[in-house]
Amino acid sequence: MRQWGTSVCTMATLRVGAALPDPPFNGMPGDGGLDIDLINAIGSALGLTVELVSYGGVDFNGIFDGLNSGSYDCVIAGTTVTAAREQEAAFAPPYLISGQSLAVNTAMHPDVRSVDDLTGLTIGVQRGNTSQPIAEELVARGKASAVRLYPYGDIRKALDDLSSGACDAFMKLAPVLTELVQDVTDVEVVQRGISRESIAIAVALGDDAMLARIAKAQAGLEADGTLQGLRRKWLGNPYVDQGLAAH
Repeated sequence: MRQWGTSVCTMATLRVGAALPDPPFNGMPGDGGLDIDLINAIGSALGLTVELVSYGGVDFNGIFDGLNSGSYDCVIAGTTVTAAREQEAAFAPPYLISGQSLAVNTAMHPDVRSVDDLTGLTIGVQRGNTSQPIAEELVARGKASAVRLYPYGDIRKALDDLSSGACDAFMKLAPVLTELVQDVTDVEVVQRGISRESIAIAVALGDDAMLARIAKAQAGLEADGTLQGLRRKWLGNPYVDQGLAAH
């Protein structure tokens, strides 16, 4: 049984922080997704009931505060491992290798096919997303005009702005952006593989026991083919994000 919200932790419950919407990691039809299936499989392997706790902050990096405050036991939210985040949380081995992608309104910007074509244009990103420093570096190098920051939960508004021309381009992890733009008129993902990022489950710093249990359960799911099956189910590729070479 899965339930959104917060509650008092019990020994039989694994409380999991997650950010919505982030298809195909979560928010897919039937409340499914790669992260949802994976954490439920891990919970089953550990003999724990999974309780999903929705994170609603404007900056994605705030999700790690819930680990330190005890609001949840782990985070699974299509989360990239970075040096800065490793100061806030501990990470299990990656369950996915992914990378940033770029989407534009191809009717308005038919000549934009990559980050090399963004001179004079504004890039939209979600606040705290790993796309933010990449976009800011492009601006610093004069390869784009500005970065527009959206609160993390305003992804739909960002896509509406992309469709209307209020924002010129948008950057986000490839599987998520590919899923989100499917029904947005004239908006397409024009570049993938802008970065190479390890996606992993996070636990509170110092919670070595929880980290070891999750890592062991995940390794078992990798060994028996379950994790590869989930990657194929949600991404079409059992090894890595679509558009990136297998490793």
